[in-house]
Amino acid sequence: MSVLNIDVAKLKKQYIYIFLKRLIDVIASIAGLIILSPLFLVVALCIKIDDPRGPIFYSQIRVGKSGRKFRMFKFRSMVTNADQLLKELEEKNEIDGAMFKLKSDPRITKVGRIIRKYSLDELPQLVNVVTGSMSLVGPRPPLVHEVEKYSDYDKQRLLVKPGCTGLWQVGGRNDVDFDEMVKLDLNYITHRSTFLDIKIMFETVWVMVKPNGAY
Repeated sequence: MSVLNIDVAKLKKQYIYIFLKRLIDVIASIAGLIILSPLFLVVALCIKIDDPRGPIFYSQIRVGKSGRKFRMFKFRSMVTNADQLLKELEEKNEIDGAMFKLKSDPRITKVGRIIRKYSLDELPQLVNVVTGSMSLVGPRPPLVHEVEKYSDYDKQRLLVKPGCTGLWQVGGRNDVDFDEMVKLDLNYITHRSTFLDIKIMFETVWVMVKPNGAY
């Protein structure tokens, strides 16, 4: 059994860091929504052409800081009944732990495979950052049924706001198993700083240009 090692009291006393983090989140996410609006339009058109009857955006309930649930937004990269088909595919899960990943997931559309490779499906999460349910940098926001399988050690991921990107995304993404993802997230939470956040954001841009293990 893993031992809890995050100093919660220390996290709450990072007043300057928390203020700067929120300031950067708001300014950068609003700027991103404005600058990337042409790209949003192109991705939306491609999704609609590929599947005219399906919606452009997809929303899903995720678990955020302190276990609070929120609705996360993404560009739709799967067929419209993807959630229903998940039960049929769970036994084929290729990753251990409280997370589902399947490299050749039959639910992913043609356009979806491209936008997932370059992480373009994640861009609408900038709206979540503006509203405050997410941060630009932080742990991956888990699904409700994933959290139900968490140990007390794993639940430390929920001590901070989830992020659009983080050490997991820039450090291998789907090539990293669940336990390693938790270690990366807890390492980030323990050592988080404005410098580290900016470093991860720059690395994220590079990963979008030259994808790692995304699928």
